[in-house]
Amino acid sequence: MGRSTKIFAGVVGAIVAVFAVAAIALFLFFDPNDFREEIAAAVHESTGRELQIEGEISVQLFPWLAVEMGRTVLGNAEGFGDEPFAELDHARLSVRLLPLLLRQEAQVGAAEIDGLNLNLAVDGGGRTNWDDLLEASNGQAEASEGAKEARALDISGVDINSASITYANQQKGDRYELTDVNVAFGRVSNDGSPIPASGSLHFDVQPSGYSGDVELESELVFDASNGVFTLNGFSMQGVANGIVESPTRMSFATDGMEIRSAENIVSVEPISVSVLDIDIHAEVEPFSYDGDIKPTAQIRIEPFSPRHVMQLFNVEAPATADPNVLTSVSVEAKAYVRENNISLTGVAIELDDTNFTGSMTVPTDGAGRFLLKLAADAIDLNRYMAPPSEEGVAANGDAAPVEIPADLIKPLNARGDLKIGTVTIGNLQLDDVALSLLAGNGQLRVHPVTASLYGGTYNGDVRIDATAAKPVVSFDETVQGVDLAKLALAMFKQENITGSISGNFKLSGRGNDLGEVQNSLGGRMSFELKDGTYEGTDVWYELRRARAQLKKETPPEPTLPARTKFSSVTASGVVTNGIMRNDDLVAELPFMQLTGSGDVNIPAGTIDYSLKARVFEKPEALEEATPEEIEDFTKSVIPLKITGSLASPKVRPDVEALLRERVEEEIKDKLEDKLKDLFKR
Repeated sequence: MGRSTKIFAGVVGAIVAVFAVAAIALFLFFDPNDFREEIAAAVHESTGRELQIEGEISVQLFPWLAVEMGRTVLGNAEGFGDEPFAELDHARLSVRLLPLLLRQEAQVGAAEIDGLNLNLAVDGGGRTNWDDLLEASNGQAEASEGAKEARALDISGVDINSASITYANQQKGDRYELTDVNVAFGRVSNDGSPIPASGSLHFDVQPSGYSGDVELESELVFDASNGVFTLNGFSMQGVANGIVESPTRMSFATDGMEIRSAENIVSVEPISVSVLDIDIHAEVEPFSYDGDIKPTAQIRIEPFSPRHVMQLFNVEAPATADPNVLTSVSVEAKAYVRENNISLTGVAIELDDTNFTGSMTVPTDGAGRFLLKLAADAIDLNRYMAPPSEEGVAANGDAAPVEIPADLIKPLNARGDLKIGTVTIGNLQLDDVALSLLAGNGQLRVHPVTASLYGGTYNGDVRIDATAAKPVVSFDETVQGVDLAKLALAMFKQENITGSISGNFKLSGRGNDLGEVQNSLGGRMSFELKDGTYEGTDVWYELRRARAQLKKETPPEPTLPARTKFSSVTASGVVTNGIMRNDDLVAELPFMQLTGSGDVNIPAGTIDYSLKARVFEKPEALEEATPEEIEDFTKSVIPLKITGSLASPKVRPDVEALLRERVEEEIKDKLEDKLKDLFKR
């Protein structure tokens, strides 16, 4: 016999023992009320418990042998306080007398129990207040083994009214209360005849605060000869409180269940559950109830709307660029219930139009770690981003700030791996994305993050520390060999630059949203551009035009299309409050070298650089230049300015600096001439 069956038998056996002893006493004595002490002593001898019969005991002998008892109290096990183990207000049991005397056939009338109160408890050491009853029950079973076979059971009906059951577990701090329990059974027999059953109750779960009312209906079958208990259908429906702000409708139904006591096996027909407007179906494999119950089931959660569920929890759904996202989620998986978690394999999740597959482990003890391993085909994150603010899109093209989900990160205890075929964010497209995440103690780390990015690679390490007043976000990212033309088109919608880019960005910032983080960024950046062109500006032509302007000459004809080639551009710098300061920029062009320094405002997406150009002597690229131009450019360092947005920077000679240098040179020449004249004298 399984442990759960033994517990039930022990508890019921203790109550039955009370009635059995009382019934025997009624046969022996004319007025059983005169012998309450003897009855209590007999119960104490058989169960070790104290019995108090406070109400009247009455007997009817013909045509029914009926026993009726008033308020009766059975004491608790030692060490569990003064609270009664069981008590009842009224009970009545009747047996037809002649069939019992003549044929030893028990034809029982309707059994009635009113006001039954049963208190089950587990102390801090794991000891229960029914352990002693199980020991007594096992002893009686062994003593009676080999005796007469069990006789047929025939009860016209059972009514339990206004009962309550309390289960308190000090080890786990849980307390379950069932009150206003009303159960009605039709004709009860162990010959395999169906037994209709219905009931209602109120439940209260602490410390979670869940409560509610449910109604139950089923049909029971006892097959005593084969040790089989069957439910031909079972349905439960009701309302729960405490799950969400408003009362929640819920239901549970199955076509049937079978318990085989010889094998301690339970078989269950498909189960349907509905709660929070979410429909769940489960196909449960047969499982043992001997010891820890660990069922396995194939589950299916029908499509539901996360937005609707969030509304039920009085949580405002996030505003998204696409209002149609977060409207449909469905799940399929095989679930393995374990002691402290539920393990899911063969997981198939459909979120809107994105499909995820993999496995996960969901802790059930409140202290375990959430584990997941998922893969997806493709996802467009833009749909889930915040929409543009009411003021519209900012000048730099940024949408409304994206909040850092600190409240979600703080309690998170998770570890997982995620692979996605294609991720779209902004206008960027990343392929073959793979990442690992670790969350705990208010911190989230996503590392490593790898992806293919426009012919190159991306590697990242992202950390969020949500324990501070304002979350700290850290980035350590590297890109290598990325097609600059495709990257510029995706990020800035520009088609005027080619080449490849590599770089490293090690930054951190603090803030409640990405806008704040950008404004507080600090760290270091470095990058290199190779073998590219910049369309729209011909640096050489701008130099020639600026020279002609200074010399008041006719400017040369431009070479079209305007284009500047470069073999490499390198730069590194320190970032403070979102602004990178660079003092080592070097650009190698076919005909000149550019060096300089400047600032890049990351939040604003602007650039402000001062450069110096040094033209090489007699370069082949300067075939169109006059000897005078070559002489002027090769003997001078020419100042340039790069200003404007990162998306569309403007490169031009620094005319002001050129004029200033020209004046300085003229003054210098005049001073030299005067000094020469003085020395000649």
